[in-house]
Amino acid sequence: MLKFLIIGQGLAGTLVGHRLEQAGHEVHYVDAPEQTASSAIAAGIVNPITGRRFVKSWKIDDLIPEAKTLYANLEQQLGHKIWYASPLVRTLYNRGDRNDWQARSADPGYADYMEDEPNPGQIPAITAPVFAYAGVRHAARVDVAGLVGSVRKKLVQEDRLLSGAMEYEDIPEVLGAAAGAGGRLKKKGYYNHVVCCEGWRARYNPYFSYLPHGGNKGEVLIIKTKAPLLDRMFKHRVFLVPLANGTYWVGATSENRFTDDSPTPTNRQFLEDRLAEILTGTEYEIIGHHAAVRPTVKDRRMFIGQHPEVPGLWIFNGLGTKGASLAPLGSRWLTEAILEGKDIPAEVDIQRF
Repeated sequence: MLKFLIIGQGLAGTLVGHRLEQAGHEVHYVDAPEQTASSAIAAGIVNPITGRRFVKSWKIDDLIPEAKTLYANLEQQLGHKIWYASPLVRTLYNRGDRNDWQARSADPGYADYMEDEPNPGQIPAITAPVFAYAGVRHAARVDVAGLVGSVRKKLVQEDRLLSGAMEYEDIPEVLGAAAGAGGRLKKKGYYNHVVCCEGWRARYNPYFSYLPHGGNKGEVLIIKTKAPLLDRMFKHRVFLVPLANGTYWVGATSENRFTDDSPTPTNRQFLEDRLAEILTGTEYEIIGHHAAVRPTVKDRRMFIGQHPEVPGLWIFNGLGTKGASLAPLGSRWLTEAILEGKDIPAEVDIQRF
């Protein structure tokens, strides 16, 4: 049995830890709960067809089966639902959009994901009229916050979570089997491997600061409406995602230049304006406004790999806006590299930098 320390207990760290535990290894975490993580406010949207050009998400044919399997395993372990299969209806703004959509959906590789005339459910009853609707099949919502929160409670009960920011000067010692652990980690002993899953704050990790970390700040609203309620996700300038008890996730903004991860009046107003354009057939109340920074990479691919000079020190990061779909497969690639010596796909291996 190996012993692992994971820095960061967001979605990335949670899934890596779960895979390692399933393989029979001991896993501890260091996490700073007072630091807002993108996992805490993410809607967890799994969207196979994205962008104005209606293209398939990278490796979506592999990502969805992997995600379904892993989240189902976690649902069984934790005793509550995580994966919510949900139709996604999106707006086509004009005839050109509709022609492009229909042309793309005729492609054999796309046909299973695209629907030309979807059932919009209650969307027309509570939203402004649009030119046309299009449907995305195999979409889903992952309850990321519920998953991470449930695992956190379990870790606290089992005394496997150390609350606070990582002291990076401890890493050489905690990776030394003979030296034992230093600093606050002394009681935990040494670790065979340390895995860094710190989200956008990985830019401050001196061991991996050489990587081209990005960051994209997003802000969202949580609203509560009166009936009728939607039973599917809707994309019209922003996403409108049904949650529980008549609440919806509305978002998100996108900001590459930011000074902190706090909500701003400007972006709140932007979201309120978009919401006013969309929801015209029901009253609603804004009950929450949140912000977080997504960990991004310039080539839009994950960071997975071992530090080039420190054996046993790994990183899993850069999930960006698609963490709910990317993290299951990415966590498998990482754990197979550690436990079985398998090669990490070149597209995501940090050796590409």
